[in-house]
Amino acid sequence: MFKLVIATLRNMIGKDQHQEVAGGSSAIQAGRDIAVTHVGLTYAEARQVALDVFRANFFQLAGEAKEVARARAEEVTEEFLSKLEKENPSGLGKAQDPDFQYALFTVQREFARTGDKDLGDLLVDLLVDRSKQQQRDILQIVLNESLGTAPKLTEAQLAVLAVVFLFKYTQNFGVGNHAMLGTYLDKHVAPFADKLVKNDASYQHLQFSGCGSIGLGSIALEDILSRTYQGQFLKGFEPTEVEAQQISIGRDDRVFMPCLNDPAKFQVRANSHESLDKLLESLNVPAEDRPRIRTLFDQNKMSHEEVKNKVIEIRPFMADVFETWSASPMKNFTLTSVGIAIGHANIKRLVGEFADLSIWIN
Repeated sequence: MFKLVIATLRNMIGKDQHQEVAGGSSAIQAGRDIAVTHVGLTYAEARQVALDVFRANFFQLAGEAKEVARARAEEVTEEFLSKLEKENPSGLGKAQDPDFQYALFTVQREFARTGDKDLGDLLVDLLVDRSKQQQRDILQIVLNESLGTAPKLTEAQLAVLAVVFLFKYTQNFGVGNHAMLGTYLDKHVAPFADKLVKNDASYQHLQFSGCGSIGLGSIALEDILSRTYQGQFLKGFEPTEVEAQQISIGRDDRVFMPCLNDPAKFQVRANSHESLDKLLESLNVPAEDRPRIRTLFDQNKMSHEEVKNKVIEIRPFMADVFETWSASPMKNFTLTSVGIAIGHANIKRLVGEFADLSIWIN
């Protein structure tokens, strides 16, 4: 950090221009008016503050452990600052905020203790999200709490949070056919599929840690998929059904398409009731047509067992996900705000871009 002294001088030809500045300050002269702006901290300054935070707060270890801890703290600090500079460069100034310094130290401390690369990446993503919060609101509080909670969880428990969050709390509106659904599952589910656990103790610990609760009600994964991506699991209807329903727009290609599971038939061009309502609104479809189109959308749906078999046909690794979901408390598990934040960050660290956390926590 440094002080900046600005000298603003009028153009005074023939007059002596003289300045005196204090040590560590910068002096600037010009023959005309000038304006200089210094905003926040530079990368080097923020790095120095961050490392000072660790040195001032981490308990002293002996021998080799001390050097290992220091090296790990520097490693995670560099990764955080590098990601911050790309995603939120204005956040460098947060290094001067006491609450943010506490959050930063939490990341440094936990990574210094464990050296777990996956955990480090997860904490860095959470901390970058934390840097974007300008005031003490619910999202900032949740992110602070998440930084302290994530290190208490195993890799398997973190995978559970990611998969439960993905299926129970999100929908990908870009999935338009089975190939796209498969690609989506490859990217968002496959990295966690072989890490999921069934034992009750893991879910009880997730509940104890404040990440969620094990409820009495349950929901099958195939039920979730049949609702969220209903358009992928339709058996279709005969083309004459459009006329039979007296739909005035006819078999409009913007609303109807060949059935994904039976090309000889047709289906409505939507994945869910929500996406269908948005489509009909955007196309200004007459009000009297809308309930008739919804009726066709809900005709000839696959059973839950057929949905499960179709998904496994598309991506065989999903067989294990279905089995773990049904044989564990995953089907009963509801996430808290902290569980959502950690699940969100765990997906984001692998896939890169993901919808902003404020969609779920606001």
